[in-house]
This record gives sequence, C-alpha cells and structure tokens, in this order.
Amino acid sequence: MPKNKGGGGGAKGGKGAKGGDGGGDTQKQTKGGTSVKVRHILCEKQSKCLEALEKIKAGGKFNEIAAQYSEDKARSGGDLGWMTRGSMVGPFQDAAFALPTSSLSNPVYTDPPVKTKFGYHIIMVEGKK
Repeated sequence: MPKNKGGGGGAKGGKGAKGGDGGGDTQKQTKGGTSVKVRHILCEKQSKCLEALEKIKAGGKFNEIAAQYSEDKARSGGDLGWMTRGSMVGPFQDAAFALPTSSLSNPVYTDPPVKTKFGYHIIMVEGKK
C-alpha cells in the first residue's frame, strides 16, 4: 500500500512539475541574454518610415522623432521597455538582438527599417540582459 500511495502521488507531482517547469524555463532562460530594452518607430508606410530615418540621420533625437512619426501605442518616445526573447515577431526580434546597445544621444538603429506584419520599424536597443 505505501508503494501505491507514493507512486500515485509521485506520478501526479511529476506531471505537474514537468508542465510548470517547461513553461518556466522558456521565461527564465538567461543564457546569452534574453531581454532587450528597446525603442522603435513604427510606420505603416515605408515612405513615412524612411522620412523618419532621414530626420534621425540629420541629428534628430530618436525619442522625439518616435513621438512625431510612430503609429503605435509606444508613442512615448518609442519606448517598448524590456522585452524578452520569444515575445517579439521574428524579424523585429532578430534585429533587436543583433543591434549593439546605444543611447538616445548616440543611437545605433536599423537601417533600412525592418518590415514585419505590423509595418516598418526603426529599432534601437538601450540595454540587454
């Protein structure tokens, strides 16, 4: 009888632990950096995005141009905050993790803009962890 109780409890616990750990591992992985602090400018039309890119190249501040041009909810200077690997669309994520960290005063950004199902993005990364 003790074996059955222990075995039954162990099996149930095992299933629960596997399910919980599987989901947790994806979120908690820290190897090679899994989060980026990202800003972007999103435009539906490529021409508008290229216009914003020219303003940045001319010395405009990324956050000010994002507030003026970006067509998404991140209009507060384009700040998306910390985003984890797996929470972004493919091309956006690839570009974000490929970029070096930079600052608003000296931004390093995607040129040309990255196209996703949402439109065209100019992306910059302010931090990685």
